[in-house]
Amino acid sequence: MARAPQAQTDRPASRQIGALSALWPFIRPYRAMALAALLALTLTAAISLILPLAVRRVVDGFDVGSALMDEYFVASLLIVAALAAGTGLRYYLVTRLGERVVTDIRKAVFDRVIGLSPAFFERVITGEILSRITTDTTVIQSVVGSSVSVALRNMLLMIGGLVMLFLTSAKLTGLVLLLVPVILVPIIGLGRRLRVLARQNQDWIAASSGTASESLLAAQTVQAFTHETATRAEFGRITEESFRSARQRILTRAMLTVIVIFLILAGVIGVLWIGARDVDAGLMSVGELVQFVIYAVLVAGSVGALSEIWGELQRAAGATERLAELLAAQDAISDPADPVPLPRPVHGEIRLHDVTFAYPSRPERASLSGVDLAIRPGETVALVGPSGAGKTTVIQLIQRFWDPASGKVTLDGIDLRDMARADFRAALALVPQDPVIFATSARENIRFGRPEASDEEVEAAARAANAHAFLTALPEGYDSQVGERGVMLSGGQRQRIAIARAILRDAPVLLLDEATSALDAESEYLVQQAVDALSKGRTTIIVAHRLATVKKADRIVVLEDGRIVAQGRHAELVAQGGLYARLARLQFTEGGEDPSLTDPASPQAIRAEA
Repeated sequence: MARAPQAQTDRPASRQIGALSALWPFIRPYRAMALAALLALTLTAAISLILPLAVRRVVDGFDVGSALMDEYFVASLLIVAALAAGTGLRYYLVTRLGERVVTDIRKAVFDRVIGLSPAFFERVITGEILSRITTDTTVIQSVVGSSVSVALRNMLLMIGGLVMLFLTSAKLTGLVLLLVPVILVPIIGLGRRLRVLARQNQDWIAASSGTASESLLAAQTVQAFTHETATRAEFGRITEESFRSARQRILTRAMLTVIVIFLILAGVIGVLWIGARDVDAGLMSVGELVQFVIYAVLVAGSVGALSEIWGELQRAAGATERLAELLAAQDAISDPADPVPLPRPVHGEIRLHDVTFAYPSRPERASLSGVDLAIRPGETVALVGPSGAGKTTVIQLIQRFWDPASGKVTLDGIDLRDMARADFRAALALVPQDPVIFATSARENIRFGRPEASDEEVEAAARAANAHAFLTALPEGYDSQVGERGVMLSGGQRQRIAIARAILRDAPVLLLDEATSALDAESEYLVQQAVDALSKGRTTIIVAHRLATVKKADRIVVLEDGRIVAQGRHAELVAQGGLYARLARLQFTEGGEDPSLTDPASPQAIRAEA
């Protein structure tokens, strides 16, 4: 099941709001748009600061005559129109910028994660990554597309308002400034607490998403083991923790809002009381007091808005940190700075030179120990042995999903670590034991092997993999949707699509990891014929538990406990005795030799074995 969020103490020290600086590389390409938005923002802030002056003229000018009064009102109307237009322009530019930046961030994070090696996914579950790409980027979109511009506008209003307050009445402005330190203390203190809670909340949301993703993808297994109640309880627990964390964040932000609003408005009321006494004493006009009040409200509103936005910025800083972690994730597997090109045409000579390897999650147990294996171009080699012997590990090292702890793996004499992964992987075709089927049409699933292939080539590959008959029987034929992970297909049908995909790839090296394990006996025989034809002229490595499928291999390599214990053809290994002979007796006989199993690759042998 999904794991709880990592403890905060395990994380690097937060840079707080400074974490938002990681967004600059994504904003920089759109500097012109950001500058235009800043100009529109500055314009609307300036107009907002001019409006109280117009109000003062109107209030103090009731006795100037109706004509001049009309001009004052017309001028005020024009100012309001300019304010509305500037605000609309600012909204359009800033919102568009936010959407553009978040789109680029999502693409950058996905581009980075999709190329990371399996070692990374041992530490981070897929659902958590999806949460970061969706939930965290949504928080950032809100900030870039709204909160930052609102914060800048309110900062301008606050600074400009303070200047205009001072010009209107230095005495009252001095009283207002005395309130600033009192207001900043709770903003800074509670703001720090809010940042920590926001980060914790995002972590719990990611854990909830991870749990849901993991359980839904395994829904059939959950139901088969009647584990629904426990799964619901686990998801409910994590979701409730997410709610609890959110409740703490909301409460802290609400407390901050209450304190700031009370202090600001209480201060404004006190200053207004003093100003009203000055008007009564003739020290300032009614218009000046009204002007001062409007500026005071602007400044107070700006400070209050900044306190609200501060919480949003803190939350966005946490989200940015989490996304930056993915973008900066260190991968044990990487391409060299100056890769050696793989010579063309590819011959397909593969060698493992004294290879030792242990999975990071099980460092104490070596999956391969001192393995030396040379596979000639065009040779078909079968890897057999009990579960855990290291067969699939060999396949993964050949694809460079992992690097050996010692020794090296070469293709046509070149160390895989010296080449770009995309370069040498283009020479490989894989059929895994558990084939990956995408939620698209059957045709596109096969075409995944070679995207530029024509429909005719796709169908030819399906025929070779014995998939054409069942594909044409589907409601829309090859264009039928097969559902998420191919849920609308049987296990054997999914496997045949995977084999067709590998056939279409037409690579010089073919990797078959239990490729026929999910097929019925008749289909296995037919697909085996297709594999036999496909392997001609190609280097083929077959991992198999069922020895009937590898009897015709040029060479069978027997692995046990991560070591090669025997090599040879089927008859030679049976004659030698040992592990292979024991496995052959278990699979090919039941209480004695069965004459029908003399040729394990025959349809009768396969049916008997099934």
